[in-house]
Amino acid sequence: MAYEAGIYEGIPNEEYHRDPALGSTSLKTLATRTPAHWKWESEHPVHKDVYDIGTLAHSLILEEDKTRHRVIDVEDKRGNKWTIPANEAKAEGLIPVTPKEWAGIVGMRDSVMAHPEARQLFTGHRPEESVFWEEDGQTLKCRPDAWQPSVLVDLKTGRDADPNEFGKVAADYGYHQSAGHYIDGVKQATGEELPFRFVLVEKTEPYLVSVVELDDASIDIGRQLNDRAKRIYRECIESGNWPGYPRVEPVSIPNWAFYKAEDLLGIPNDIELEVSPWT
Repeated sequence: MAYEAGIYEGIPNEEYHRDPALGSTSLKTLATRTPAHWKWESEHPVHKDVYDIGTLAHSLILEEDKTRHRVIDVEDKRGNKWTIPANEAKAEGLIPVTPKEWAGIVGMRDSVMAHPEARQLFTGHRPEESVFWEEDGQTLKCRPDAWQPSVLVDLKTGRDADPNEFGKVAADYGYHQSAGHYIDGVKQATGEELPFRFVLVEKTEPYLVSVVELDDASIDIGRQLNDRAKRIYRECIESGNWPGYPRVEPVSIPNWAFYKAEDLLGIPNDIELEVSPWT
């Protein structure tokens, strides 16, 4: 089903993602890759097991939900000792994990709740409410991890929670687009513009935590990329054409490749050309 504009509680994650409204991930693909990529991915959704740890961490941290997993008592995931019970768990809609994986998820939860600011952001919040709105004839959606009266929050599990590295990570994964999209979606639904913070927790011990917020310039460029994505989507819908890579003029290898080749070939690359005084 397609949801109408509004704020909804309790929509299952899988149902939210099946809704055809444009979400943050779609906007990132349309803005930075090609319409053909988006078309293919929307028609061929892929589940990757690597996402499961993050999914369970979200459930445990955001809602203290311990019902979505099954611990398979094995040391590793090799052979039928893992495959058979894991497939049975999946058939029941559960995520199978090893004892070590579950211990890591609990460790992340405990670390987040031991961090004063993160604990405050994930206490008394509205978890994973789904927001749908219309804009220029398009239906859009977002799903904040946590919604406080004065701030929106996104939980990220990853390799590195160093706030000094987050700018690069945000650029690589389009988190500046996500922030702009979520802020604007909630404003469309409520009339209120709330700040957006990220709670980062590392997946390995000691499960360090940080709380970060992107600056206005980063969010603004994210909004511009989102606008580009929406424009591309409208154009493709109207034309029925979902193009891939555009034709480009002849391309050049990078400068460093020229320098390397010149060194190998014995061609001097540090000679300054003399300029005639008569030119």
